[in-house]
Amino acid sequence: MTDQEKGGAGAAASFPLRGEARSSSCGSRLELGMGTGVDDRVERLGLRVQACAIGQASAAVFAEAARGRTLEEICLAAQEMQAWVTGGGPHPDWPGLDLIAAAREYPARHGAMLLAWKAAEHAMAEHGRRC
Repeated sequence: MTDQEKGGAGAAASFPLRGEARSSSCGSRLELGMGTGVDDRVERLGLRVQACAIGQASAAVFAEAARGRTLEEICLAAQEMQAWVTGGGPHPDWPGLDLIAAAREYPARHGAMLLAWKAAEHAMAEHGRRC
């Protein structure tokens, strides 16, 4: 993915929308930056991931499909992810989730699974956009 920055202390710092999330159960952290076009579609994405394998895999699944989506679509996906991970909702329409689906059986991993979506929600909230 050519538009995705990885690693480094400032990977998300140069983007207009920035957010972070931390899993209280495992301590995994993710910083995210997004740049959008005039139609509110994600054009650029930067991630700094310090997470367990589930958190890293989930961040990769998020990053692979986030580009080209609107902020509204990402908000909806975040809500669907929360419901799906905790067992109260159907499988969200997000490519690649089958790669991390087995982790749903382990509640201690739910926070890591949701990191990227929570960071995206935080980024939008910091700019007055509520999901």
